[in-house]
Amino acid sequence: MRNIKIFIVVCLFPCCAVAQELNARVTVVHNRVSNNVNRSTFTTLQTALNNLLNTRKWTTDNYGPNEKIDCNFQLNLESTNEPNVYKALLNIQAARPVYNTSYLSPIINFQDENILFKYVEFQQLEFNENRVTGSDALASNLTAIFAYYAYVILAFDYNSFSLKGGVPYFQKAQNVINNAPDGRGISGWKPFEGIRNRYWLVENMLNSRYNVMHDIYYNYYRLGMDKMYEDEKAARAELMNVLNQLNSFNTENPNTMINQFFFQGKSNEWVNIFKNALPQDKIKARELLVKLDLTNANKYNEGLK
Repeated sequence: MRNIKIFIVVCLFPCCAVAQELNARVTVVHNRVSNNVNRSTFTTLQTALNNLLNTRKWTTDNYGPNEKIDCNFQLNLESTNEPNVYKALLNIQAARPVYNTSYLSPIINFQDENILFKYVEFQQLEFNENRVTGSDALASNLTAIFAYYAYVILAFDYNSFSLKGGVPYFQKAQNVINNAPDGRGISGWKPFEGIRNRYWLVENMLNSRYNVMHDIYYNYYRLGMDKMYEDEKAARAELMNVLNQLNSFNTENPNTMINQFFFQGKSNEWVNIFKNALPQDKIKARELLVKLDLTNANKYNEGLK
C-alpha cells in the first residue's frame, strides 16, 4: 500500500519525488549535565541530529510530504567523568496513519538505556553505512545508534503496509549492528549484553523461527486497523486473530524481546478496539491482553470490564 500511495503522490507532484522519508523530531534534554558545559552545545547537537534524520535519504523509494513517517526521539543526557562524553537514555516513538482517518497508531515506543557517545560542539554528524565504526568509536556510536533506529522505524513501517516489506531495512539495521563501534563503555550491540537490546530486536525480526511476527505486524495494521472504518466487525475479528497469533508465539517462544516490543505504547489502543466488542469477545480479549502484556493488566481489567 505504501508503494502505491507513493507512486500516486510522485505522479501528481513530481517536485516532491526526492523528499526524505522521516518526519523526525529530536529533543535533547540536558538538565542532568553539569553546568560547566556550554548550553549552546546541546542546541547545536539537537539541530545536527534533526538534520541527520530528516535530510538523509534512507531508502531508494520516493516519498511525498504526506508519506513521511512521524517519529520522535528524546535524548536524555547525563554527564560522565570524561570531557565531551555523555551517557543517555533515548526514547524512540513512531506512529503510522490509519487508513481513512486522522488517527496515528503507535508502531514503536521504546527506551534504549545503553547510550554512550562523544560530542564536541559543531562536530559533523555523518553516517556512512560502509564505515559505521568511523575513526572515533565514541563519536561514531551516536550516529550509528540514530541510523540504526531510522532503519528500524522504516522496517516496521514497511512491514505494516506489505508482508515482509520491512526485511531490507531490518537487514540494513543488522549491518549497523555487525559493524557497530566497539570500545570501553559502548554497549547494546552484542547478544551477551542483555536480552532486550539493539541486537535482539533485529535478530528476532530476521530469525526465520519467528517469521509469524511479520504476519502479525501486517495483520494488525493492514488487515485490522486499516479496515476499522470500512468494516469494524471484520477488523476486530482480525485483531482478535492477532492476539491469538501472539499468544501462540509467546507460548512457543517465551520471553522474546519482540513480544514485549510489540505491545509497548499500544495498551490504550487495545482497550479502544475491544471496549465496544461483544461481551464474549471483550472477555477473551481481556484474558489474552492481561496474559501477554502483564505490565498493563490493570488497564485492561478496568477498560474491558
